[in-house]
Amino acid sequence: MGQSAGNSDYISRHLQESLDLALSDTPVVCLLGPRQCGKSTLAKHQAPDRVFISLDDARYLDLARADPMGLVSELPGFVTIDEIQRAPELILAIKHSVDLDRRPGRFLLTGSANLLQLPRLADSLAGRMECLYLLPFSESEKEHGNGRFLDLWISSQLSPEFASSDLPPKPSSLPPRLVSGGYPEAMKRSPERARQWLRQYLRSIIERDIHDVGQIKDGNDLARLIELLSHRTGTLLNVTQLANDLGHTRATIERHLAILEKLFLIRTLPAWHRNAGKRLIKTPKIHVCDSGLAATLSDLNAGQWIEERERFGHLLESFIVQQLVAQAGATQPDLRFWHYRDRDQIEVDCVITRGRKVWGVEIKAARTVTTADTKGLHRLAEISGSDFQGGIVFYDGESILPLANGAFLAMPISKLWEL
Repeated sequence: MGQSAGNSDYISRHLQESLDLALSDTPVVCLLGPRQCGKSTLAKHQAPDRVFISLDDARYLDLARADPMGLVSELPGFVTIDEIQRAPELILAIKHSVDLDRRPGRFLLTGSANLLQLPRLADSLAGRMECLYLLPFSESEKEHGNGRFLDLWISSQLSPEFASSDLPPKPSSLPPRLVSGGYPEAMKRSPERARQWLRQYLRSIIERDIHDVGQIKDGNDLARLIELLSHRTGTLLNVTQLANDLGHTRATIERHLAILEKLFLIRTLPAWHRNAGKRLIKTPKIHVCDSGLAATLSDLNAGQWIEERERFGHLLESFIVQQLVAQAGATQPDLRFWHYRDRDQIEVDCVITRGRKVWGVEIKAARTVTTADTKGLHRLAEISGSDFQGGIVFYDGESILPLANGAFLAMPISKLWEL
């Protein structure tokens, strides 16, 4: 997907087609995702002729909270309302309006908090609203790619490809990609300025948005928590240890984690299991969603790629999970994401399911892959039986290689943005 002809700075989003389809048959479409990920830009690009109202504008916010029915009744037939989580009072007014006029595409909403996790809003627009999730730019979007890797892989359209061994290996492009992340504003800046922007970004969210999604006394507690999580991204979530480290109760940490997840700053990856798996560890994994934010908060920079390989390995895992989730949101929204780990310490970094079908993903920062890297995939295939659809080991190489007599594939990480 290329750039828009009307704006040379606009980068097409893979979610564009799904947004168009939703607006064609659904009265209310809500575009959800973290602040500053490009929701407003996408909404304006998709529907430039709509009236655009931002609830970050105090005039509209005050009116929306004081007289939601009055405001909605005066709006034109088709409108975009930005940052809807700031005035949940509008939801019931929108429901009433839609019940009187169910033309598709009437309301395009954007939200920087997950409305489906906010109790007051979860059921208000059931049957009337479709939610789509926009993340910070994926590497495929940054490279103006098609974002088809996941679609091609799970439909069994990828096969071994061998790069020429006559060419010297290229320097890894992973370190700068991992530490830059995908926030549009950060992408415009030098690495040093991007890190400053990311710190200010987190501070502004904590000062402005946390009260929209939960009761919190001190935003500094959330800042300390996500900074600690940035050092532990891609690892099993240990709530008790976090509570001890931060001097809070377990209940407080769980409440704070829920707020960070509602704001799309972190993702918990649940443990995959089958009823037959008696020895499974059910603890979720924690991922800071944007690798650039995680790198900034944990003081990782591209020059530490060799000396801090273990930490970069965890960051890489979060990075790849984010790329896969972003592609699924655009092309395969019914896929679900998990991790696998059992008491024998055998694990699979990412498990993807659709119904009973199962795929496995292992993630390595190395330039080569060995048979030992498929141990977790073998276990997952054994437990899944005929439901197992395929497994890959991502690595920092250039060839798609067959593994385990062709049962799995070694996959260059670069295929995530090249396909």
